[in-house]
Amino acid sequence: MEPLLLLHGALGAKSQFEPLLPLLPKQVPVYALNLAGHGGEPFPNGPFTIAYFVQQLLTWLEEQDLPPVQVFGYSMGGYVALEAARQRPDRFASIFTLGTKFNWTPETAQGETAKLRPEVISEKVPAFAQILQQRHAPQDWAQLLRHTADLMLQLGQTPLLSAQELAQISVPVCVAVGDKDQMVSVEEALAAYRQLPKGQLHVVPNTKHPLEQLNWPLLASALQHFFSYA
Repeated sequence: MEPLLLLHGALGAKSQFEPLLPLLPKQVPVYALNLAGHGGEPFPNGPFTIAYFVQQLLTWLEEQDLPPVQVFGYSMGGYVALEAARQRPDRFASIFTLGTKFNWTPETAQGETAKLRPEVISEKVPAFAQILQQRHAPQDWAQLLRHTADLMLQLGQTPLLSAQELAQISVPVCVAVGDKDQMVSVEEALAAYRQLPKGQLHVVPNTKHPLEQLNWPLLASALQHFFSYA
């Protein structure tokens, strides 16, 4: 069985996938990693960018000396996996993304970064601030938010995965999106899927963006179906 790699989203960590692990086939080797600045990992020495995460992923795959991997990439993790597969298709067997945003413009980036102000989160949603603090310790969660906002603004100016780049991804990809996702529209997922040479589209019913609200058995079933036939 091809190994399965789990890639978290922005402000996430590999620990978020724990509810999924018992639902996966026992014969599948499962890996996960924390991207730089997430889950306690140090921040990059250089710029905090998608390009940096892509290089981190490709270096990790080389160090692990794994055969081509299947990937479940949530949100930003899906974006990182797709760009990595565009550059090094030999490293990937197939990719399943969920809640990955493709429609990055200056306007959408401004809208998303408005939600990433540490002082507002601390005041208005202190429970979430505490979760972020615990998830990313010993790193500073507020610094992570600021870096993530800069990353999104950069994506808004220069998206890495335009229609032209998506058309260069040669591995099988399933683009999944929740029908109630307020960050990623079904329309933008559909537009991305149409550019992929080996693409599939999966709309997950009654599903919003946050990973914590996901129906894990439903996701596990969709992953097994896709990876069995990809």
